[in-house]
Amino acid sequence: MVISDQWSSYKEDDVAKAKFVKDTLLDDKWWDKVDYILSFTSPIYDVLRRTDTKASSLHLVYEMWDSMIEKVKNAIYQYERKEESEGSTFYEVVHSILIDRWTKSSTPLHCLAHSLNPRYYSHEWLSEDSNRVPPHQDMELTRERLKCFKRFFLDVDVRRKVNIEFANFSDGREGFDDLDSLNDRGQMDPKAWWLVHGINAPILQKIALKLLAQPCSSSCCERNWSTYSFIHSLKRNKMTPHRAEDLVFVHSNLRLLSRNTPQYHQEETKMWDVAGDDFGSLDDCGILEIASLSLDEPELEVSFSMMMASLWNS
Repeated sequence: MVISDQWSSYKEDDVAKAKFVKDTLLDDKWWDKVDYILSFTSPIYDVLRRTDTKASSLHLVYEMWDSMIEKVKNAIYQYERKEESEGSTFYEVVHSILIDRWTKSSTPLHCLAHSLNPRYYSHEWLSEDSNRVPPHQDMELTRERLKCFKRFFLDVDVRRKVNIEFANFSDGREGFDDLDSLNDRGQMDPKAWWLVHGINAPILQKIALKLLAQPCSSSCCERNWSTYSFIHSLKRNKMTPHRAEDLVFVHSNLRLLSRNTPQYHQEETKMWDVAGDDFGSLDDCGILEIASLSLDEPELEVSFSMMMASLWNS
């Protein structure tokens, strides 16, 4: 930018500011600092990005959080050239912010979902890091899991039965000692594993199937609220709640139907899901293509208008 021919025209407006910008952008030390900031913020962004989808991720949050803190620490210590045993004032500040956020947003359900993921009991996962332990040997996970069980199962006898089922599952015994069951822990999708091998723990299986299918973001609800605010606005405030809900239902389902059409992934609507659940890369998109996005969908707009008119007149 600063070495282009057009830069001279900007310099005439404010020479001092132009010189400062040019000196900064051409300074290798400044770019080193940018790389450093990106190195320890990228793991944080990755966690936020992976959890802010409608995909099932409640059972992954606990591990992602631990891995993220470790990556942040490694990036900071590598830049400061410090050994792991040494202290870092900056890392302590960053770590305290992250822990405060985790304390504020985490719930016992995160720990219970983590404890019910068979992958975290597999030899493959445990052997990746010598510091890893299975969830039933972790003090925090055990404490939070017991909180959930006490809240879910008020009857003492039922709760004792659930604890026995969890003991069998975590230790790989009495119904969970089958060779396929043990080998599949690190290979199969957690929900599929419980469907195949969880018949010997019916109560725990029911809880696991619910938690392992849960997203941990409210983005889906927020999208629905955004649609509602689009339909029921200050100018259209005389609609009854029932009619507004019908219009939101029609609008949302038309969007879902459109996702199954080839045109959705080939034309301008392919950019509707930028940073969505299937977000990959913008490498194949030009700047002008992104800048001129359109939310119009002519074929569905006619159907949507007809349905709205039908609901309005009903």
